[in-house]
Amino acid sequence: MKNQTKLKVIFSLVFFFVLSTSVFAQSSIKGAVKDSFGEPLPGVNIILKEINKGAVTDFDGNYEISNVNDGTYILSASFIGYKSFSKEVIVSGSDITVNITMGEDVEALDDIIITGVINPKSKIESSVSVTSLQPAKIMQSAPRSTAEIFRTIPGIRSESSGGEGNANIAVRGVPISSGGSKYVQIQEDGLPVLLYGDIAFATSDIFTRFDANVARIEAIRGGSASTLSSNAPGGIINIISKTGKSEGGLLSTAFGLDYGSFRTDFAYGSPIGDNLYFHVGGFYRVGEGVRETGFTANNGGQIKLNLTKEFENGYVRLYTKFLNDRAAGYMPMPIQVTGTNSDPTWENAPNFDATSGALQTPFLSQNVGLGSDGQLRRSKIADGMNPNSKSIGAEISFDLEGDWKIKNNGRFTINNGRFVAPFPAQVATATEIADSFGTGSTLAYANGDGNVNDNSLVSRIHMFDVELNNFNNFMNDFRISKSFESVDITVGYFKSIQNISMSWLWNSYLQEVSDDNARLINASDAIGNPLSENGLYAYGVPFWGNCCQRNYDTQYNVSAPYLNISIEASEKFTIDAGLRYDKGKVDGSFAGTVQTVFDINNDGQISVPESSVSAIDNANATTVNYDYDYVSYTFGLNYKFADNQSFFTRYSRGASAKADRILFSGLNYLDGDRINAKDFIDQAELGYKIKFDNGALYATAFYAKTTEEGGFEATSNTIIENDYSSLGVEVEGSFRFNNFDLRGAITYTNAEVTSGDNDGNTPRRQPDFIYNIIPTFNFGADQKNNFGLSFIGQTKAFAQDSNELVMPGFVMFNAFVNVGITEGLAVNLAANNLFDSLGITESEEGSITEGTTNIVRARPLPGRSISLTLSYSF
Repeated sequence: MKNQTKLKVIFSLVFFFVLSTSVFAQSSIKGAVKDSFGEPLPGVNIILKEINKGAVTDFDGNYEISNVNDGTYILSASFIGYKSFSKEVIVSGSDITVNITMGEDVEALDDIIITGVINPKSKIESSVSVTSLQPAKIMQSAPRSTAEIFRTIPGIRSESSGGEGNANIAVRGVPISSGGSKYVQIQEDGLPVLLYGDIAFATSDIFTRFDANVARIEAIRGGSASTLSSNAPGGIINIISKTGKSEGGLLSTAFGLDYGSFRTDFAYGSPIGDNLYFHVGGFYRVGEGVRETGFTANNGGQIKLNLTKEFENGYVRLYTKFLNDRAAGYMPMPIQVTGTNSDPTWENAPNFDATSGALQTPFLSQNVGLGSDGQLRRSKIADGMNPNSKSIGAEISFDLEGDWKIKNNGRFTINNGRFVAPFPAQVATATEIADSFGTGSTLAYANGDGNVNDNSLVSRIHMFDVELNNFNNFMNDFRISKSFESVDITVGYFKSIQNISMSWLWNSYLQEVSDDNARLINASDAIGNPLSENGLYAYGVPFWGNCCQRNYDTQYNVSAPYLNISIEASEKFTIDAGLRYDKGKVDGSFAGTVQTVFDINNDGQISVPESSVSAIDNANATTVNYDYDYVSYTFGLNYKFADNQSFFTRYSRGASAKADRILFSGLNYLDGDRINAKDFIDQAELGYKIKFDNGALYATAFYAKTTEEGGFEATSNTIIENDYSSLGVEVEGSFRFNNFDLRGAITYTNAEVTSGDNDGNTPRRQPDFIYNIIPTFNFGADQKNNFGLSFIGQTKAFAQDSNELVMPGFVMFNAFVNVGITEGLAVNLAANNLFDSLGITESEEGSITEGTTNIVRARPLPGRSISLTLSYSF
C-alpha cells in the first residue's frame, strides 16, 4: 500500500510538472498598430495564420493574442485602405511585443467615399469618377500651395501660378473663361467654401488652406456633382477633416532651404469621454515665400477644432475654423518671347528671372487713395491675399427606426479681408512709356538715381487693390432618406446666403523691370514739370479708361431642393438618378467710377495725379434685383463584374450661376433672364475600374458641352463669351512591386470653341494632355522610409482663343525623401520644380510679332524651392 501511495505521489508530481511546463510555455503577442503618421488604427485584423488565432485592435490601436504556444509564426495584419502587413515572429517561453506601422494602400477600391454621393459607398460600387488623396500621397508631389495639390487629380487642370490662392481650376476641357473655379465647387467637410467659385479677387482657394487637420481630399469629376451641390456641374473637390476618433497627434516644423519660409504645424485628436472625441490643429508660417518680393510676403495661419459625440444610432459634430493669413499674389510677369507664334522661344526678360522674380518691391509698400465711401484710406501691399475667415458649424446624422436616416450639415462663416497685387498693364521700353505721357516727356528713377535709359524695360503697374468687405455666408444641407428592400430614396434641401461686398480701389504706378527690388519711376513733361509722385502717376487706371474704381454690395439667396433614387437591381447592378432645382434671388447694388479733384497728400497743392482722382460714384449706384433658376439632373448605372472590377456610365446636366462677373453697366439687372445669369454643361461618361493584387486602374471616357454667356475678366478688361465642347479620356493607375510604388494619371482632351469668331479653335490654355507620374521606393525597418519623384506636366496650349501664340508644354520634376530617425520622429527633404523649369500657365498676349524680340505678360509656375521638415507623430 505504501508503494502504491508513493507511485501516486510521483505520478502526480510528474503530471503537475508536465502541465505546468505546458502552461508556462504559452505566451502572448501584443502591440500597437499605427498608420504612417503615427495615428492609431482601430479595427485592424491581426492573425497568426498557422493556428488561425488572432485579435482586432481596440479604439487605441492596441491588440493582444493570448495563449500562444512556443513556435515560429507569420503574424499578419490587414485593414481596408492599407497595405497588408506580415512578419515572422518566434515565441519562446515569454511574451513578445510587435508594433506595426501600416502604410496606405496605393489604391483601394474598397475605400468609402462620401463626396458626390447620397450614401457613403466604396469606389467600386459608385457610378462616378472619383479620386481620394491621403496626406502621405499629397506630400509626395511637394506642393507649395493648396492649388498645387489639385494638379495630381486626373482631369483637373489647376493653374497654380498665382501663389497661395487665386488659382484657375478647370475640369475635362470645360474652360476657364474668367478665372477661378467656375464649374468646380471647392468644399470643406461637405459644404462649399464660397457659393461661387469665380468671384473676382475672392476665389474659393484663397479661403482654403491645407494643413495637418486634413484627413483626405476627395474629388468627383462630372457625375452626380451637379445634383448634390450648387454651381458644381464640373465636379467637387472636398477637403475632409480629421475627427480625433483615434488618439494621436503631429508636430512639424518646415524650413525653406533656398527660400525664406518658416512654418510649424500641429494636430492632436483623442477620445475624451464615453463616445466623445475631439480634434484640433492648425499652422503658422512666416517668410518671403518662393518668389523674391524683398519683404515678408507670407505671414499668418489657421486653427480648426471639432468635437464629436457618438450615439448608438448616429452622431453630433460641432466644428469651427479661424483663418487669418497673408500671402503674396502673383500676377503675370514680363517674359521674353522670340521666334514665331507657332514655334516660339520663351525665356527670361532682361533683368527679370521668371521663375524666382516678383513684381512686388519694397519700394512700393503702400497704396493710398480714396476709399469706398470717399474717405482717405491706405493699404499695405504686404497684405497680399489676406483672407480672414471665422466659421462655426454642426453636422448631425442619425439612423432612425424603419430604415429612415436624417442628416443636416450647416455652417455660418464670417469672411473678409483684402486682395492687393501689382498687375503689369503694359511692359515696354522707357521711350514708349514716356511718349504715352506726351511728346518730350522723360522718365527718371524716383530715388534720385538719374534718368531711365531709353531702352530699359518699364512696367506700367495697375495696383489691384480690393477690399473684401463682407463675404459672409450661411450654408445648410438637409437630407432625409428611406431604405426599402432594394431602393434608397433621399430628399434634400440646400440653403445658402452669400454676401458679396467688395471695393476696387486701384492706382497706377511706373517701375523698372527687375527681379531685385525694382525701383519706382517718375514721369515729367517736356519742360520738366512732374507728372507723378514717387512712382504713382494716377489715382485710378486711366490706361484702362478709369474703369475700375467700384463698389459691390450684393446678396445671393439660393434655395435648392433635390431628389436622389438608388436602385439595387441585383447584387451586381445598381441604378441611380438625381434631380435638383436651384432658385436664386439676388439683390443689392453696385457703383462705378467718377473723377474728382482731391488733395490726397494734404499738402495744400493739387499735383497732376490729384487733379483727376478716381472715386466711387455711390450717388449713382445701379440697383440689382433679379431672380434666376435652373434644373440639374443625372442618371447613372454601375455594374460590378466581380468584387474587384466594375463598369459605370452616366449622363448629367448642370449649371453654374454667375455673380459679380456680370455686374457691369449695360445690362438689365432687374431681369435674370435678360442678363443670362447662368451657364450650362451637359456631360456623358463611360468608366471602368479594376483592382488587382498589386494595384488598380481607372479609365473614364467623357464628353462635355458648355453653353456659356461669359463674364468679365479684370486682367484683360473684357467680357469672355463662348460655347465649348470637349471629348477625352482620363486614366488613373497605381501599382506596387515589393517596395516600389508607382502612381499616376493622364488625361487626354480634345476641346473646341463652338461659337463666335473663334468657332472651331481650341480653347485658350487647354493642352491635349495633362499628366502626373509619381514613383516611390520604400526602405528600412517596416518600410517607414521612402524616397521618390513626381513628374507633373502638360503638353503645349494656345495662349488665347484666337489660336496664334503657343505656350510650350512643360514638366515639373519634384523629389522627396522621408527618413525615420526614431519612433515617431522623421525628417523630410522635398524639392519642388527641381530643375527650375519654366512652365507658362497663362499669357495676356495672344500673339507676337514674329522675327523680333517680344515682351509678353505671362504667369509662370514658381521655380525650384527646397524645404526641410522635421515632424513628430505621437
